[in-house]
Amino acid sequence: MRTPRIATLALAADAVAVVVFAAIGRASHEEAGSLVGLAGTAAPFLAGLAAAWATPLVRAQPAGFRAGAVVLAGTVGIGLLLRAAFLGRLPLSFAIVATLSLAVFLLGWRGVSALTARLAHRRASVR
Repeated sequence: MRTPRIATLALAADAVAVVVFAAIGRASHEEAGSLVGLAGTAAPFLAGLAAAWATPLVRAQPAGFRAGAVVLAGTVGIGLLLRAAFLGRLPLSFAIVATLSLAVFLLGWRGVSALTARLAHRRASVR
């Protein structure tokens, strides 16, 4: 089921996930104080997120796992490429941590959503 409300909430959840990822990363490196710094850290990944959201699959089923996989691939792929281009380096450890962290955030809320919907459907069918 696709409604503008679901798409808006899904996009907001994805954007929040990326900003939280960037904030946690900055805090873990004691760089937490600046909003400009947070924006700079999140920007490459938000660009990747925007590119992923431009795909028809994501717009058609934004809360689904297939859409989540596309969002993850776009966010991580483009985000890491842009980060490497701007910084001139991309440590493998950062790429691994970024991929795993964003997978937990971007797929995690979709899993909770699917589980909640499944439980609600099950409760409704029992009544």
